Amino acid sequence: MFEITSGRIDGALKVVVYGPEGIGKSTFASQFPDPLFIDTEGSTKTMNVKRFPKPTSWEMLKNEIREVISTKPCKTLVVDTVDWAEQLCIKSICDTHKKTGIEDFGYGNGYVYEKEEFGRFLNALEEVIEAGINVVLTAHAQMRKFEQPDELGAYDRWELKLGKKTSSQIAPLVKEWADMVLFANYKTYAVQVDEKGKKFKAQGGERRMYTSHHSCWDAKNRQALEPELPFDYSAVAHIFETAPEKAPVQSTPEPVVTVPEPQPEIFEDTPAKAELNIPEGLPKALRDLMRVNNVDESDIRLAVSQKGHFTYDTPMTNYPPDYIDGVLIAAWEQVYAIIKDNQKVPF
Repeated sequence: MFEITSGRIDGALKVVVYGPEGIGKSTFASQFPDPLFIDTEGSTKTMNVKRFPKPTSWEMLKNEIREVISTKPCKTLVVDTVDWAEQLCIKSICDTHKKTGIEDFGYGNGYVYEKEEFGRFLNALEEVIEAGINVVLTAHAQMRKFEQPDELGAYDRWELKLGKKTSSQIAPLVKEWADMVLFANYKTYAVQVDEKGKKFKAQGGERRMYTSHHSCWDAKNRQALEPELPFDYSAVAHIFETAPEKAPVQSTPEPVVTVPEPQPEIFEDTPAKAELNIPEGLPKALRDLMRVNNVDESDIRLAVSQKGHFTYDTPMTNYPPDYIDGVLIAAWEQVYAIIKDNQKVPF
């Protein structure tokens, strides 16, 4: 009934790289094979890399991931950074439920919604992996006081910066999802500066990368890496090297006779509009979604009027802000589905 396989299975890898700001996470990620950045914080402006437009909404970020799955434009997708992406996720959830903040849900329900939505985000990235494309998530690090429940005392440790309370739900999801979690930091040394041994000063500052779990940070790998390495892509490059493809065997194809079949009625989307009418008074997040998806103001007004929310003659700039944030942006997938259905015309 089921085929049993054995041996190693090679494929794309899921990597999380985190550390303090300015240590070089984006530069490190830029050295992966043929990278394409989703730059959520604008940190690649001075780098010569391929990048999508900066996502201004959670829906736009998900659209960019779907674009990678369908077109396969790279060998590595980099989300830089995932903690800034989390803020887009939280805003989308709050706009959908008409809340001003994640705490407004009460009883921790907002964090449950976020965990579910972020789980769907990681599932989409899993489809990127299945398409043969590596995924690299960069993140900032934060230091927290940590107390062991079965031991006395407490100590500081570095963790993924994914919010103060959401880290207990989101950070474990990200770490479990990843094949490799790398923690980058500056290695410093305490040097005695007086004869009595009471005064010390920090020296060093070499950038190092940690690949295994430690009481002071989270890290892991499945490639038998040394626990501590220089924070340089060359230390892990061998993992992502691919063997050269074999040349296809030349053979003489047999002649094939094809019989044309009757073609069914075809429907295609309308061609791209020469100039989109996108009112300047709309939020940038919505204008970006409209521009990327070639959606005109008239398209949205028609879809909205069909749902009975506003008349077709109502300008979009007159829509209430909570309707724009909670429906047009947060539920863009559903809105765009109606628009595409309206745009289908007989060829």
